[in-house]
Amino acid sequence: MFLRLPIVALATVVALLVIQPAVARPPQRIISLSPTATESLFAIGAGRQVVAVDDQSDYPKRAPRTSLSGYTPNIEAIASYRPDLVVVQNDAGGVVDGLGKLGIRVILQPTAQNLAEAYAQIRQLGAASGHVRRAKGLVLNMQREITKIVRAARRPRLSVYHELTPDFYSATSRTFIGRVYKLFGLHNIADAAEGSGSGYPKLSAEYIISANPSLIVLADSRCCGQSAATVGRRPGWSGLTAVRTRSVVAVDDSIASRWGPRVVDFVRAIGRALNRGVR
Repeated sequence: MFLRLPIVALATVVALLVIQPAVARPPQRIISLSPTATESLFAIGAGRQVVAVDDQSDYPKRAPRTSLSGYTPNIEAIASYRPDLVVVQNDAGGVVDGLGKLGIRVILQPTAQNLAEAYAQIRQLGAASGHVRRAKGLVLNMQREITKIVRAARRPRLSVYHELTPDFYSATSRTFIGRVYKLFGLHNIADAAEGSGSGYPKLSAEYIISANPSLIVLADSRCCGQSAATVGRRPGWSGLTAVRTRSVVAVDDSIASRWGPRVVDFVRAIGRALNRGVR
């Protein structure tokens, strides 16, 4: 039997059929030229859609690492993978416009300045890759875990020295990593030495010794072989509070330099060090 509908109702149904947009198919050939984005894509379940990552994306191990560079991107080399989405950390060499002219969608995700920006980037990748729910869940878990760790280990009035290189480049509270330390209430000794405004001043051994940090975090353990032992052997460093109390923490360089899901691992490392009795 033919179902008779009122003319107004029938018109509404027809209108809905006409204007209802088709659900866009998630990208199936994603390229990540950002190590942080690579980690995030795999963490939200988009790993199977990733066909290539840059030469600095070393995590997770199963990521399809290539010789593609995020620092000096080659548009032709990128296009040869036939991507339908490319994620970049910066617009080096006009890569965004160059790929756009080839009809390739590009998402630019620069270095996050704080956790809110880091979370927003994860959610953006979730929306772009078709994994909205997984991305939202990941962010929620990160927020909960970081809050729990910080509450259990907050140590106001203690100081920290974050070492990027053995020649004493550090990071101030204006940087992403510096803002993580602020969550714990730590005083960053690099702040008073900031001159260029870059957020990454080069300190001197004398300055660090005089500041006498309560906690030393080494982000140059893998690249440069630095450890609590090497720090303790530096001239004049054996008397530092951090060395005497064994509060020298070596963190994997990549974890300490990225703002993706493993920032929780970094926060956890700092929390453990503080809970061991830094004073």
